[in-house]
Amino acid sequence: MNPIDTPATERPKRADARRNEEKLLGAAREAFAENGVETSLEDIARRAGVGIGTLYRHFPTRPALLEAVYLEEVQAICASADEFAGLEPWEALTGWLRLYAGFAATKRALFDELLPYIGQDAEVFNSCKTVIRTTGDALLRRAQEAGAVRPDVTFMDVARMVGGIAVIRMAEQQEIERILEVALDGLRPRPT
Repeated sequence: MNPIDTPATERPKRADARRNEEKLLGAAREAFAENGVETSLEDIARRAGVGIGTLYRHFPTRPALLEAVYLEEVQAICASADEFAGLEPWEALTGWLRLYAGFAATKRALFDELLPYIGQDAEVFNSCKTVIRTTGDALLRRAQEAGAVRPDVTFMDVARMVGGIAVIRMAEQQEIERILEVALDGLRPRPT
């Protein structure tokens, strides 16, 4: 079982309930991307084409919806590593890290909104950190074994660097991309 899957004790949902939940999560993702995490739940229900009661049946509180979107996004960024499996180790790592930068920038608001409700040591954050670290470690280790990345860095070093760059305030997207390229170049081994 994936560390961020739903518990086995949860009853299976009917097909229409699963569809409604998927529509709500999709609508929430879009609304949060367009308008921020303060988007009204009524707007999310309207976007999903369901009533507010349906939203509350699936997500009884705003933090429950935020957590579900956060989990879904973590699963997506980790699953995206498979897209890079056929590439050379350096291209696989840096390609995934560019996606990770986008993830870090957009998910920071979700994290910040959830934090007061569930706390920094919440199981959801620990599980997500573990699965992201596992995914990133595998890509980094492969690049290090190929000699494409210096051996003295850890994935957490890289994740913090990329995440910090992704959320630079007052920077245009092109500036962030350029800074990220410079930082990624710093991962290459240096001649001795």
